[in-house]
Amino acid sequence: MSVKVRMAALGAALALVLVPAVGTAAVAADGKPGVRLSASQAGTGGSITVTGSGWRPKALLMMLICGQSVPSRGVIGGTNSCANADGRAVTTDAKGDFSKRLPVAEPPKPCPCVVHVATVTGEKAEADAIFMVAGHSVEPLPKEESGGRLSVLTDTRLDGSDGLLTWFGSPPSRTLVFTVGNVGTAPVKNPLFQVGTSHGVFAPQWEEQQWRGTIAPGRKAQIKLPVELSAGAHGDYSVSLKYGGKVLAEQPWGVGRPWGVTVFWILLCLVVPAAVFRAGMAVVDRVRPRRSTGRARRRVLRLPGLALRLPRPALSPASDDTAPGRPAAPKTRKAPKRRTAPPASSNSTNPTLPWFTPDNGPETAANGQLSAPQDNSPTTRTSQTRKGHT
Repeated sequence: MSVKVRMAALGAALALVLVPAVGTAAVAADGKPGVRLSASQAGTGGSITVTGSGWRPKALLMMLICGQSVPSRGVIGGTNSCANADGRAVTTDAKGDFSKRLPVAEPPKPCPCVVHVATVTGEKAEADAIFMVAGHSVEPLPKEESGGRLSVLTDTRLDGSDGLLTWFGSPPSRTLVFTVGNVGTAPVKNPLFQVGTSHGVFAPQWEEQQWRGTIAPGRKAQIKLPVELSAGAHGDYSVSLKYGGKVLAEQPWGVGRPWGVTVFWILLCLVVPAAVFRAGMAVVDRVRPRRSTGRARRRVLRLPGLALRLPRPALSPASDDTAPGRPAAPKTRKAPKRRTAPPASSNSTNPTLPWFTPDNGPETAANGQLSAPQDNSPTTRTSQTRKGHT
């Protein structure tokens, strides 16, 4: 009996070890990502090891403990039902596997709970594993609405383009277009969607938008919902669509940088200092004292042709020599020599020249008289000769 008991216990242990391996192999064969936990229950303050496989290589994942959720229905309340502050990020290896410890924290919603693992960037992928937070409240899940159910039939797209105002920092806006079909048994009237926008690794910010209309069972309809970001937004964004607490689709959105704002600030940094400098120079020009001009400067008009040319007296060089020991004799200034005027032609007039006085013009000089007029008659010359012989 003891040998049989030991063999049974060994078989049970081998079964417990082989069951997770078989499950992991099945997940990898289906091509869907899977998650395993080191423990199915733990209390607050402890930690568990989360192991995953079948994920996209080098993918960034987020691990959260969420309440009011089961793997079959997903996270009903979205990330608002999860302990976001105690979540952990992990990156898969080249094979798409990962292993990381996750601290146990109470989610804001009651259990049943799950460990929710989802991709942060790139193609959407997620997986859930049942987990029980010891000591946390447990409540039944909300009833699933029967009747009409919507499902996205086509890929979502963003219609629209940026304008000139967007280039200067205006809020970018697009229109989210998708087609849904009613796969339920009852019509869906005025469905209420939730559109969320997220930037990078941050959680999306949801906004409720209601579509007016009725979708009959088995029918489909194209729905257009406006999407708008904040002013000056740029970078890689993601637009998510949620209906009935479940994410239906995600659409990436690359927003360009508003270069007009950058150009404006550059011009502002150049114009403002120039304006301040000009204002300062104007103030300095008004405040500084004025220089006294005094008497106005008189400009003398010099005309060389009208200047009066007067002859300078010539001094004898002998008058400057004095014998040694003798007192210097007073210097006498000799009368200047009179210049002889050139003979005047018959056609010449009586010009006013600087070296002629009004009494001796060219006509007088032609007669040989350069001084005062004298009596040169023949009678006078005879009397002078006679006086000389006597």
